[in-house]
Amino acid sequence: MIWGEWLAAKAADRAERGLTRRLTPRAVDDPTIDLAGNDYLGLAQDAAVQMAAAHAALTWGAGAGASRLVSGTLELHAELERELASYLGQPTALVFSTGYHANLAVVTALADPTCRVLSDAHVHASLIDGVRLSRARVTVVPHNDVDAVRRGLGEAAEAGERTLVLVESVYSVLGDAAPLAQLADLCEEHDALLVVDEAHGLGVHGPGLVASNGLAGQPHVLVTATLSKSLGSQGGAVVGPSTVREHLVNHARPFIFDTALAPASAAAALASLRLLRERPQLSHLVRRRVGELAGALAVEVPDGAVLSVPLGSPEAALAAQAAALEAGVRVGCFRPPSVPDGISRLRVTASAGIEDDDWRRAVDVLQQVVKEHR
Repeated sequence: MIWGEWLAAKAADRAERGLTRRLTPRAVDDPTIDLAGNDYLGLAQDAAVQMAAAHAALTWGAGAGASRLVSGTLELHAELERELASYLGQPTALVFSTGYHANLAVVTALADPTCRVLSDAHVHASLIDGVRLSRARVTVVPHNDVDAVRRGLGEAAEAGERTLVLVESVYSVLGDAAPLAQLADLCEEHDALLVVDEAHGLGVHGPGLVASNGLAGQPHVLVTATLSKSLGSQGGAVVGPSTVREHLVNHARPFIFDTALAPASAAAALASLRLLRERPQLSHLVRRRVGELAGALAVEVPDGAVLSVPLGSPEAALAAQAAALEAGVRVGCFRPPSVPDGISRLRVTASAGIEDDDWRRAVDVLQQVVKEHR
């Protein structure tokens, strides 16, 4: 049994290094305070968002029924795309079934073996996978190293290569922001395209850091986003020039061959987007809370809603996570190979959707747990 031996060896290796992952189903009435998920603004549980999802399912059906290019494009998708583009200050948007698909689509449809990709060392797995599938020439640049990007763009220009620069507005592990203004200037100077994943910026910073840096609508800046974090739903989007949207519709395999975003998810995202417009205080609250939590745990305040608490070893991180859970607070635990710097850590998500009393209790619990396991 060659496969059986191979699988057993892989499992034993992960167990020896303390890196085994397991699925833990969450009950609907789970009383645990959730600081592990990505519902940054608490909109997944908002009554208006839930009602919008239910109404869409009853109106359109449980699924879209087909890919977007067959009969799966609904008026609901078009409405969501118009409002999402408007909120982000961009000309157009194209919605996908997941944020992962949005990133795969952009990279594989725009890059090929004649293209150079400069990829920040900390970008999400979906962008990394997109580069691998594109077969483009890739240079992984040190994290947030503007000089390295400048050198790479110069080399690509000398070789006459089209160039993509891949970054996140806010990085998911360390929670730090990309130097978007500097990178955008470099891309404009070298006729390159800057692709910015706003998964952790949208909502936490209103329309995102691309907009707040005055880069919305610039032809050399393309935005991807997820609908599953601040918007509390599911799905993804590419937001930017109409020429790129048209190209993706015709060339992006993750768009062409995938069933369209389910009506309930599209309607929930649209309802959340409208609430975000009406309640900008949600963004302020989540940023205030992450600052408060950073102070309590003696770590640097991140640019997003996710707090990184380094704990040294996988065993220490797992023990701290278990202690927090026993005290009624769920947090994430990141270990190699999921972390770009190889450091095991707690990953704690601030949320505007948690009641004040529960929030204060969670902060107290985490302060004690980190003190014991750091």
